[in-house]
Amino acid sequence: MSEYHFSQIEKKWRNYWEENQTFKAIESKDKPKYYALDMFPYPSGAGLHVGHPLGYIASDIVSRYKRLKGYNVLHPMGFDAFGLPAEQYAIQTGQHPAVTTEENIKRYVEQLKNIGFSFDWQREVRTSDPGYYKWTQWIFMQLFQSYYNYSTDKAEPISQLIAAFEQNGNAAVNAACDEDTASFTAEDWKKMSEQEQAKVLLQYRLTYVADAIVNWCPALGTVLANDEVKDGVSERGGYPVERKRMRQWMMRITAYADRLLQGLDDIDWPEPVKEMQRNWIGKSIGAEMEFQLESGEASIKVFTTRIDTVYGVSFLVLAPEHELVEQITTDAQRSEVENYVSVAKNRSERERMADVKTVTGAFTGAYAINPFNGEKVPVYIADYVLAGYGTGAVMAVPSGDQRDWNFAKHFNLPIIQILDAQKELETQADATKEGRYINSGLVNGLTYQEALPVLINFLEDKKVGKGKVNFRIRDAVFSRQRYWGEPVPVFFKDGIPHLLEESELPLELPKIDAYLPTETGEPPLGRAQDWKYKGEHQYELSTMPGWAGSSWYWYRYMDARNDAAFASDAAVNYWRNVDLYIGGSEHATGHLLYSRFWNKFMYDMGYVPEQEPFKKLINQGMIQGRSNFVYRVKDSNTYVSFNLKDQYEATALHVDVNIVENDVMDLEAFKNWRPENANAEFILEDGKYICGVEIEKMSKSKYNVVNPDDIVERLGADTLRMYEMFLGPLEQFKPWNTNGMDGVHKFLKRFWKLFHDNQGNFAVSDAEPTADELKSLHKAIKKVEEDIERFSFNTSVSTFMICVNELTALKTNKRAILEPLTIILAPYAPHIAEELWEKLGHQESITYATFPSWNEAHLAVNSFEYPVSINGKMRAKLSFATDTPKEEMEQAVLQSETVQKFLEGKAPKKIIIVPNKIINVVV
Repeated sequence: MSEYHFSQIEKKWRNYWEENQTFKAIESKDKPKYYALDMFPYPSGAGLHVGHPLGYIASDIVSRYKRLKGYNVLHPMGFDAFGLPAEQYAIQTGQHPAVTTEENIKRYVEQLKNIGFSFDWQREVRTSDPGYYKWTQWIFMQLFQSYYNYSTDKAEPISQLIAAFEQNGNAAVNAACDEDTASFTAEDWKKMSEQEQAKVLLQYRLTYVADAIVNWCPALGTVLANDEVKDGVSERGGYPVERKRMRQWMMRITAYADRLLQGLDDIDWPEPVKEMQRNWIGKSIGAEMEFQLESGEASIKVFTTRIDTVYGVSFLVLAPEHELVEQITTDAQRSEVENYVSVAKNRSERERMADVKTVTGAFTGAYAINPFNGEKVPVYIADYVLAGYGTGAVMAVPSGDQRDWNFAKHFNLPIIQILDAQKELETQADATKEGRYINSGLVNGLTYQEALPVLINFLEDKKVGKGKVNFRIRDAVFSRQRYWGEPVPVFFKDGIPHLLEESELPLELPKIDAYLPTETGEPPLGRAQDWKYKGEHQYELSTMPGWAGSSWYWYRYMDARNDAAFASDAAVNYWRNVDLYIGGSEHATGHLLYSRFWNKFMYDMGYVPEQEPFKKLINQGMIQGRSNFVYRVKDSNTYVSFNLKDQYEATALHVDVNIVENDVMDLEAFKNWRPENANAEFILEDGKYICGVEIEKMSKSKYNVVNPDDIVERLGADTLRMYEMFLGPLEQFKPWNTNGMDGVHKFLKRFWKLFHDNQGNFAVSDAEPTADELKSLHKAIKKVEEDIERFSFNTSVSTFMICVNELTALKTNKRAILEPLTIILAPYAPHIAEELWEKLGHQESITYATFPSWNEAHLAVNSFEYPVSINGKMRAKLSFATDTPKEEMEQAVLQSETVQKFLEGKAPKKIIIVPNKIINVVV
């Protein structure tokens, strides 16, 4: 007798796929290509929970479907293997991060294979493998050897820039560079020493070292990117973060700001993600100008998008981190200013931007001169101004900006009306551009459009400013003061960075005695014994950030074992870019932005054929945990059931969901769960302990984590795959409920039974199918194809269930129906599909079958069963061909024995027929 032994079936086919390399991708020009990719995971020690595979299952369904549609599919998996958790564990235990990472990856691979993903495991990559990060280092070197030419709007070799300097200096060079880059002639350039020339080139290189305001996390001992800081603490670990000026490697992503904005119009990404990137890049058009300090010792540069409001300036505000703060603060104000800076540096930029209600600041004691009217204005510091945006200083116009207005009110500063259309300035700011200017010197009586050129011309004539496009995005910090990351392929000679030779790559991580900073505060690599370039020059001691290896990894999958290049030209030109990318929206301003930046650079240099790395992006929603709670009576070890808890003073405590079924807790399992529960007592209801329920994020601390291995063991991987899709639309958040899986498992059993007789013998007929059977099948083919094409996977599961129910009712066992049905189910439930495909007599994997076409002729509705109502009450059902004339239908209704019975010999007043809906007889 053949039953659905899912455990045996799934193990069999997992072994088959691995032994036969069923999913091996080959560059074959006789087929169209399709590249489906998941954001590769960081291999944490906890392994996968049931929420993690959601996106992987979706991409796997699409990959299997595309193979059935005749595509050559690349569907790889790898690991973003550098990261802080492994290093933190190394600090605590002394175990090398590579050992921890290897153990974790082994666990992940085992779990992923258990779920039956069609990954080409021969292409697996790990960012911590020297064979991989050799090419991360190589890309870094290309960036170092390049600059951005605004005239050609692309990156070019630094050698071309040097040639321009030798010919004409930098007067005619239109390139991305540091703000403070000085002008020089060709003669000046030639007179410079090699070291001086190197310093100038660092002001142009696409990766460079510089002093920068960074997010320093003392507890983690490293610098964090802006997207790794939430509410003033590190995203990982929740440690305090402070703003600090440090020497760092930087990536000149600002050079690509405009192209990163424009490229968003050419990709099929969720609009919220594109909007996050637009806001992060933050393009604004305005003017840059300088306010000379009254003391004459320096000037304050500001950028404004509202130069028209310059006559309304009543004070200047600097970011607390601004480089001039210490210099311009008077002795009388120094204590107050230093205290304020100390507090402000511990607040993240996100927190400072979000906090619009709190007004704080400190007067520096300095004054600046407005170049338009010569008036003296006080200079304050306040944390609502960010060092990382614009110039780190703002000209405050209280009448036109609400934050400035709040500040002016708080510190009793003037609020100057500048437009006759501004209203209610006593109660709030008015940012209007309507009306004509008043109290505005040069532009009195002009409109906004008339005033702008007058003001910008004044700035440029007086050489105190200019019109300018500005971006919020800052150059990206590219250093981590940690061990577990890619070494930077650089050594220092006389304080100047020099690249290794390409033949010397990879520069591998050296062995060290501990994973902590040195006693003198150097990063952990400072502990390496005799680790110097050619025994003489100091290597860079910081490592690359976590996003380095993930900013190009999709190309390595194309040619993962190539030792001569990051990928061959043939492979890159075949696979080109990713057709479908699935991952979380939390990476919008991190990985997804940095990847686009590196991709555009590689495109400029001719290494890759596409400007954008990911054609289509889907952000999968989160599977939330379904937490259970027990209620402990105060000062006791007694637990009261949910519906009785209000009768006691009791505290709610999370309990392991794996010892709860249908919200009823296993009391013995609870006693064995923790030592302190061994003598627990219970107040039950109807002999059961009912737990409370809450939907929360799935996490170990809430004891609501469900391990997919347990589900696979109990119900099978095919059940898990289909259930995760059945939960709801891919992009939405939805709660997990293990109890709901039984319905999907029963469906798979019913599907299996279609192929077997009542004795359990395989029994498939070659008889011709009926019209009803064909209709049921072709409805399913059409719906499943449409659903997968629009990534609507949950509705396909419903379609399968309806189809199998219909075929069960029809007692279908015909090959012509079951064979195509097996093919369309295969992307969702590949193990059962493979087994039944083999039973149907096929020697080759169902992977190589052809997705069936649906036929409109089989979908046509040839008849309809009408409900017949008599005086509004349904009394009978009658079937008619859809083309039956109305008169014939009326005649048949009157001849129906059931209808005659209710008419009681009376003639109906009228018969109302609504085609393909209802018949109503009015007596």
